Amino acid sequence: MRGPKIIYLLLGWIVPGLGHISMKKYWRGGIFFGCIAAMVAMGLFMGGRIYSFQTENPLTILAFFADIGNGLLYVLSRIFPFGEGSLKNITFEFGTAYLAGAGLLNYLVALDALDIASGKKK
Repeated sequence: MRGPKIIYLLLGWIVPGLGHISMKKYWRGGIFFGCIAAMVAMGLFMGGRIYSFQTENPLTILAFFADIGNGLLYVLSRIFPFGEGSLKNITFEFGTAYLAGAGLLNYLVALDALDIASGKKK
């Protein structure tokens, strides 16, 4: 792999699987993108919330760090009105958990792209 290897980590963090796709690992990147995108879509459909940084409660700080793992989705949720959460939905907590889980999985996918770029993994 040519160029700085951290680029693949950042690409994989911004869009799930993009770091793998840029290294011509199309199947792996596509599967990662599809799975994480499905988790995000289900979380948003269930009325989950994407947390911004709040210092009132320590658990919301942890939720914030999980949600910024979604990369571009987090930035878009701060600009456009989605991911605000709907407490009226009975599935609100499940949707929030899906969104946080997708962010945490995306961290692992981005680290996997870095490991491949570093030659630690094929």
